[in-house]
Amino acid sequence: MQFIDIPTEQTTALTDLLLALVSASGVFWIVRTGFHIDKKKTIIWSTAFTLLTAAAILGAIAHGIKMSQDTNELIWQPLNLFLGLSVALFVAGVVYDFIGFKIRKSIFFLILLFSFAFFAITLIFPRLFFVFILYEALAMLFALISYAFLMINRKFPGATYMTLGIFISIIAAIIQSLESLNLNFIWNFDHNGLFHLTQIIGLFFLFSGLIKEFHSRAV
Repeated sequence: MQFIDIPTEQTTALTDLLLALVSASGVFWIVRTGFHIDKKKTIIWSTAFTLLTAAAILGAIAHGIKMSQDTNELIWQPLNLFLGLSVALFVAGVVYDFIGFKIRKSIFFLILLFSFAFFAITLIFPRLFFVFILYEALAMLFALISYAFLMINRKFPGATYMTLGIFISIIAAIIQSLESLNLNFIWNFDHNGLFHLTQIIGLFFLFSGLIKEFHSRAV
């Protein structure tokens, strides 16, 4: 096994691993804080971030290790599936919070169906990552509007953190879409590495928002 020798791919792989570590830590705190308060919500959100963790680990492998093009494309298939399902469960979590801690099974499965549709598109167009950016952007826009509404109406403790976290996630998605972006600060980062670092900041706000809401019901 040989590590890749392209500086921007090295930092992308390392920031992917850091993203996985932060995401996995968030899963731990969500489960520890919320499982005895709202089991269904805990399962939805912890599964979403577990899938993100798995995708980030696969991303680190895809970017950081030398391999054939065929092997690399093979790794991207489960990676895209995990990302698609993670975003879908994120949306399900938003719906669950927005309508008062419940979600119909029909809505839940419809959301999951969209994630599989996204995955099917990635199989047809495996190198068209813009599809994921668009898919994520639509989900984040929905989430931003939902939590902003809850924040303004003060109906959800932690809505401010959630809104900020989603806003930062949208900025991260914009950064990732700017393929010419490059920053040389100690190490060399391209748009992927900068996306990971920005997304990590967003995760801290999201985890804070979820945990604050759980604490508000821990009576």
